[in-house]
This record gives sequence, C-alpha cells and structure tokens, in this order.
Amino acid sequence: MDFDILEEKMIKSIDYLKEELANIRAGRANPAILNKVEVDYYGVATPLNQVGTISVPEARQILVTPWDRSMVIAVEKAIQKADLGVNPINDGNAIRLVFPELTEDRRRELSKQVKSLGEEAKVAIRNSRRDAMDEVKAKQKASEITEDDQKDYEDKIQKITDKYISNIESIISEKEKEIMEV
Repeated sequence: MDFDILEEKMIKSIDYLKEELANIRAGRANPAILNKVEVDYYGVATPLNQVGTISVPEARQILVTPWDRSMVIAVEKAIQKADLGVNPINDGNAIRLVFPELTEDRRRELSKQVKSLGEEAKVAIRNSRRDAMDEVKAKQKASEITEDDQKDYEDKIQKITDKYISNIESIISEKEKEIMEV
C-alpha cells in the first residue's frame, strides 16, 4: 500500500478547494478573482496577468494597467465577459474594479457556496479513502497481506483521511470568518 499516492490525491483535492475559494470575493479586492480572465491579445486568448500589471491600490479596488495602451478596451471587454459581479471602469490608461460592500444576504449566500465547495472536497477525500480501502481488501483477499496488516493499513488510511478532512474544515471555517467580517 503506497500511502504517498493516497496523500498526494488528498492534497490535490485541498489545492483545488483553495483555488476555488480564492475566486470567492469576501468584500476585499483579491487579484486572484482575475486568474481565469483571458484577453484577446492579437487573436490569441492570453491570461490577463500576461498583458498588464494587476495591483490593489485600496482594500476594495483592483487596478489593471495593460502594458500596451491599445489593449485597454480589450481588457475591459474580457473583464465584462468574465461576469465577476463588478463593472470595470475605463479611465483611458487602466481599468479599475471597485468592489461594493457585501450585504448580509450576499454574505450568507457566499457562506453557503463555501460550505458546498467544502463538502465537494470532503467527498473527493472520502472517495480516495474508499479506493485505498478497496485496494487493501483486494490484497488481503489475494493473500498478499495478512488480516492484521489489513487492519493496520485501514487504520492508517483512516488517520490520513481524518487529517485532511480536519484540514478542509479549518480552511472552510477561515473563509467563512473572512466573508462574515463586517
């Protein structure tokens, strides 16, 4: 039984969760919200961070400054198309994204979304555990390992699973706290 592969699968699940949570804005400007935005740069879909500078001059504002001034309109259209829930403001040289304060209802909605993403990650972890348990049972059936070894492996698999489930719960709790801050 290779526990490194099991942990690697679980780490990938947590990394994916962190990526998804980075896209949920919590009242503060977070440049990660623009990670999936692609600009039509001379006929090629190019990530936004490769056509300009992205900065956070204020807590609720993102400033996108294209290196090529002729790209300002293309950047504005790409951000509008991405449907981030905020309208870009074009000042001719750069694009500003001003994020409004979150309402209480929107905070609750985002909190539910965070919990849902957390559940999906937990399901992925449990699926990895199930696969590992099935592998151990198959090895025991094929007489490759003893029943005692099977029990030891299953205990170790469960401990690894518990560790990652706990990790997910703390990540989700932290994100909910961030969202609910006023």
